Amino acid sequence: MVKIISDSTCDLSQEVLERYDIDIIPLHIVKGDEELEDGPQIDIHALYEWADKNKTTPKTSAPSIETAMNVMRPYIDEGREIICFSISSEMSTSINVIRMAAEELDAEDKVTVIDSRNLSTGIGLLVVEAAVMDGKSREEIKAGIDELIPKVRASFVVDTLVYLYRGGRCNAVSALIGGALALHPMIVVKDGKMDASRKYRGKIGKVIKNYAKDLEEDLKNAIPDRVFITHSECDAKTVEEVRDYIASLGIFKEIIETRAGGVISSHCGPGTLGVLFIAK
Repeated sequence: MVKIISDSTCDLSQEVLERYDIDIIPLHIVKGDEELEDGPQIDIHALYEWADKNKTTPKTSAPSIETAMNVMRPYIDEGREIICFSISSEMSTSINVIRMAAEELDAEDKVTVIDSRNLSTGIGLLVVEAAVMDGKSREEIKAGIDELIPKVRASFVVDTLVYLYRGGRCNAVSALIGGALALHPMIVVKDGKMDASRKYRGKIGKVIKNYAKDLEEDLKNAIPDRVFITHSECDAKTVEEVRDYIASLGIFKEIIETRAGGVISSHCGPGTLGVLFIAK
């Protein structure tokens, strides 16, 4: 059986990871002189408190080669093949580190590394799809995922532009930041990069609900297996209202709520919510 692994930016919950037997290679988060491994142990609220206090945002970096090797080695030693997903190569060098780790293990012929061309549960959707291709060969799984990558629909709205601006990974934000304090853009992932799309104004709770409703036609044309609602320090009532709205459409077999991890949260900021799915 092919082992499925992803870097930590897939933002899958522990419950989902255990359900589908998925392993994680953690990226790093740097707060001043402190370096942390991304994962469920990260206190996101404390991360934002530190950022506000220091008027900066945490830096993030790719996994170490040693960590990637340690995650893959047990499966290589068992003679198993591996498919490993990374955040878009446009956003991180994670994919290069994973490839180098496979080389160090003399396992290039057993490890397929996939550039998701996405982030957060945009990756997670692909990871789960790979995991449910039970019994298929590594080549068959990769071919199936390659077909799905351009069909992933990943978007989110943010409460503040400050984190995206400081992170520098969304060029469109630079054009919006001056005098746009009340602006909440819809950020979409396209061709491996983030860009600003529709723009909302007003309080973030209302913005998030309008954003979800604006996705209705796209949601109706989605593969119905699952949809993710992924958020970071978002009001629980707002998240529940988005879930109820999506459930009312009667499209998806499963609606999965998950919290953004440390790396994604460091770039998007508090009050962020995204609805992510795969188009037919």
